[in-house]
Amino acid sequence: MDIQPLEILKWIGIVLAAGFIGYFGRYLAMRILGQTQRREKPAVPVQSDEAQLKLEKKKAKLAVKQAKKAGKN
Repeated sequence: MDIQPLEILKWIGIVLAAGFIGYFGRYLAMRILGQTQRREKPAVPVQSDEAQLKLEKKKAKLAVKQAKKAGKN
């Protein structure tokens, strides 16, 4: 079994080229997917529990205020 240095270099080149294409192909695909996902779903702010409770309290106060105003008329 006679292994020639030129054949070894050829296979090293093939493996390096495949790794290069695989890495940057995956990187490019992830960037493209990230761009499309950002376009598709709108940014929805996440509210904490405290913010949600404050919002509900404001709505309740407004409802009481409107009920009092309707009772006076």
